[in-house]
Amino acid sequence: MKLYLSSYGVGNYPQRLLELLGDKVRTAIIMAAQDYQPAAMRQERLDASLAELSALGLEPKEFDLRQYFADSSTLEADIASYDFVWVRGGNVFTLRQALALSELDTILPRLIREGAVVYGGYSAGACVLAPSLRGIDLIDPLDRPGIGYPPSEIIWDGLEVIDRSVAPHYQSDHPESADVDRYVQYLEHHGMPYIALRDGEVYIVNE
Repeated sequence: MKLYLSSYGVGNYPQRLLELLGDKVRTAIIMAAQDYQPAAMRQERLDASLAELSALGLEPKEFDLRQYFADSSTLEADIASYDFVWVRGGNVFTLRQALALSELDTILPRLIREGAVVYGGYSAGACVLAPSLRGIDLIDPLDRPGIGYPPSEIIWDGLEVIDRSVAPHYQSDHPESADVDRYVQYLEHHGMPYIALRDGEVYIVNE
């Protein structure tokens, strides 16, 4: 299992990411955490992610989960054709709904554990791997469904790829940092193990 979890963007250790990947460059960018945004804003943020990863020598392409909401029969083969899955930040509850609606939430954790793909992500893309999303509503609003998504309930279970929560943007120059402080207090109060990451920091797993 190989994970590269960042607070913001690729963070300060891109060389460590490249070491995890070796000569593997085919990269799927999952933008689902931005699916509540107007199309122009979403495209602008996709372009920024494409540029950031391309600058590292990777070959990124958007992997749009909305294409699999109606039919996920090819999903596993399609996502497994990539070496690296990069999940961008945004709203973690929107992301979690997309993972469930596409059924990637049942496929991706297994592919990660089997080492079939390297997983990377930041902010919401890191948070969603935790056992639970309880408390993240102190940071991310619950009322941001993806545009065009079918009605669905809020999902509070994470993907359980890691055994602790991730608190991104901790004590950083970020608009959400004050809310992250409240989230950390929630985690401590409820005895939930966590990793607090400042912007620039990354959490790496290389088993």
